[in-house]
Order: sequence, then C-alpha cells, then structure tokens
Amino acid sequence: MFDTKTIDDMANRLASVIPPGLHAIKEDLEKTFRAILQSALGKLDLVTREEFEVQKMVLAKTRANLEALEKRVAALEPSTVPTEN
Repeated sequence: MFDTKTIDDMANRLASVIPPGLHAIKEDLEKTFRAILQSALGKLDLVTREEFEVQKMVLAKTRANLEALEKRVAALEPSTVPTEN
C-alpha cells in the first residue's frame, strides 16, 4: 500500500532523533523502525488516492441513479386523495 520510499523516509526521521550515544546502533534501529512501520501500516485497511477517487465517482453515479429512480417511482405512485365516506 505504502511505497518503500515513504516508509524509508519515516524510518530515517525516527532514526534522526536518536540520542548521540546510540548512533552506533542507528542502522539497526532504522531497520527495526522500517519493519515496524511496514507491519503496522500493512494491517490498516487503506486505499490509494486513485482507488478512493474511483469509488467516489461510482458513489456519485449511483446516488444520481437512485434519485432518478425515486422520481420515477413517485411519478408512478397514485396520488392519495382522501375520499369522503
């Protein structure tokens, strides 16, 4: 879902805030950060912007069709005029 460049960038940002005393293990931490991010983001049910836009258009078309059908049904229903008994 997420490209590796984005995950690498986030892992690098996390590694950049490591205190100076821990720079010896910076590379290992970056790998760990990358693995954690990939795992966590992989569990999310996310879609790309492109997929979202396609679904948005499908929904708009479906909504327009539904509104047109509602108008047709309303036109076909007999008007209810109260009758006197």
